Amino acid sequence: MKRADGTQFHIGIKNGDVGKYVILPGDPKRCEKIASYLENAKKIADLREYTTYTGYLNGVKVSVTSTGIGGPSAAIALQELVDAGADTFIRLGTCGGMDLKVEGGDLIVATGAVRMEGTSKEYAPIEFPAVANYEIVNALVEAANEKKAKFHVGVVQCKDSFYGQHEPENMPISYELLGKWKAWMQMGCLGSEMESAALFTVANYLKVKCGTILLAVANQERAKAGLSNNGFYDTTLETEVAIRAIEKLIEKGNH
Repeated sequence: MKRADGTQFHIGIKNGDVGKYVILPGDPKRCEKIASYLENAKKIADLREYTTYTGYLNGVKVSVTSTGIGGPSAAIALQELVDAGADTFIRLGTCGGMDLKVEGGDLIVATGAVRMEGTSKEYAPIEFPAVANYEIVNALVEAANEKKAKFHVGVVQCKDSFYGQHEPENMPISYELLGKWKAWMQMGCLGSEMESAALFTVANYLKVKCGTILLAVANQERAKAGLSNNGFYDTTLETEVAIRAIEKLIEKGNH
């Protein structure tokens, strides 16, 4: 959907404003920092929760667009970016750890996401899995190894309600929230976040590529178990891994 001036209705960009590669943080305030890793980066648009910068990486146009919080706004960003010409996406986000081996400061490369949110259900039946693109997963893993990061690879859980996760016992459907959380833990979910399930599902629908790397800022399950649970909020290493992953995709001719 476009405005009369040809810009995308929500994110305010037009064809040619973005590269085929786009990094997707949630927070608009993180866009400038991420864009500083690009050459000649310029702010292209700033509308609602969507801030977009475009620059170059190894001579190839690369963009950064924030998605806001949750699946609905992330799906809008993805669809409008695709309409403007992008086709390869890396979500650069944060999460809370779930598996006890995930500590604050660890990175998670998501191979798939539990669709315990609403946006993806308006794109695909619940039986369809929300899975990351394997080329992006591989590039992120290779980049994380190069950067000597401590990271984990596997499935994450996505939800719509932040406080439904953190205060499930207070919710009217506590029986469902607590029961399913236990199930996700038993199935080995690494962390909980709010966007990847929608992004992976919409990307599959639009026939584009999407992956996710997350910074675990803390792990409430480690705290419950009496283990160390230090908070960690510096996204520098995570950003460097994502940038290196895009360089690898470019080097392999994915442009």
